[in-house]
Amino acid sequence: MRAPCLAETETMSTSYDDLQQSFGRCLREKNFIERFYEIFLDSHPEIRPMFAKTDFQKQRMALRRGISAAIAHAAGSSLSKSTMENMAHAHSRQGHAPVRPDLYPYWVDSLIKAIEETDPQITPQLIARWRQGMQVVIDDFIRHY
Repeated sequence: MRAPCLAETETMSTSYDDLQQSFGRCLREKNFIERFYEIFLDSHPEIRPMFAKTDFQKQRMALRRGISAAIAHAAGSSLSKSTMENMAHAHSRQGHAPVRPDLYPYWVDSLIKAIEETDPQITPQLIARWRQGMQVVIDDFIRHY
């Protein structure tokens, strides 16, 4: 198997720049992460209890880093590989914060709703791109489950 050439590597690492830009716009709104958690915790009866002992100050920072890493991972960046493997392990059956595969759609839907409320430049096409990019990550997490 050959290594990708520089042009292919750049394409892989920049294919979700629109998501990074959208995420940046969302983060300009001070309450984006908090709003995501409001939506997410109420999205399914099993989710709030999963966060009963969570330090939300740490969790908000972890989510901020995690979304950025997820976007990079979806784009094929090798720099995010170990971060995503660690996150997938944490959320696997054997991890310290297991997440059943059937709960991931609630996470994505909550993220999309928070983005729709926060990104002033959101479009149906950008929403579809968010779903596409996050599905890459979810599929990896499910494989590790």
